[in-house]
Amino acid sequence: MGFRNTYADAAYAAAYAKLAFPGTYSLAFRDLPGILTEHVSRGRALDFGCGTGRSARFLSECGFQVVGVDIADVMIREARKLDPAGDYRLVKDGDFAPLGRGSFDLVLSAFTFDNVATMTNKAELLTGLRGLLAPGGRIVMLVSSPEMYTHEWVSFSTKAFPENRRARNGDTVRIINLAIADSTPCEDVLWTDDAYQETFRRAGLALVKAYRPLAADSDPGEWVNETSIAPWVIYVLRAAA
Repeated sequence: MGFRNTYADAAYAAAYAKLAFPGTYSLAFRDLPGILTEHVSRGRALDFGCGTGRSARFLSECGFQVVGVDIADVMIREARKLDPAGDYRLVKDGDFAPLGRGSFDLVLSAFTFDNVATMTNKAELLTGLRGLLAPGGRIVMLVSSPEMYTHEWVSFSTKAFPENRRARNGDTVRIINLAIADSTPCEDVLWTDDAYQETFRRAGLALVKAYRPLAADSDPGEWVNETSIAPWVIYVLRAAA
């Protein structure tokens, strides 16, 4: 199956722009303020693959000076509508030169690498992002776990795609986002923890810590698998010595 970037579609972008932090998504962002406080000094932050600006606005609320970048013009247009005072920039794929080497204390990538198709591309992008880090800076990557694509969730469904269970690292997998009005299946790229570890090594990055957030039974709302299976992985990375 070929890979198609669903997020470059105008209708999907408009629906995605209305998304906040519901259900399963809440676990992706619930622990981020504490993680950032532990690992990153407040300062300049880059939201890499900012989409419609949700993560950039989140970082701004956490006290960072934020630049959001994306390769999809439809996403940048939606971000600017929602946050006219924000700094959102359309960039060419892999072109980091306009952002300034060593300029950021934090690079956040929320779900972006779910949509990057090969080891070579992933490693090249991460190498470029490493070059943007100021001394002591950190890359925080939020990605979908492989289990995301083989279970049901409050905010996502994969039951229509049994072929996901046969997918191997690097294969295209499909998932439906139940939290938005557009039911177009989103195509992601399955990437295992071992593959990420190798990608980090090739990009000259060292893993500081990995987090796999779970819901608690005491959390408000109904959960499906979120209390026992982590849908997300959060990697904190630094430049390797």
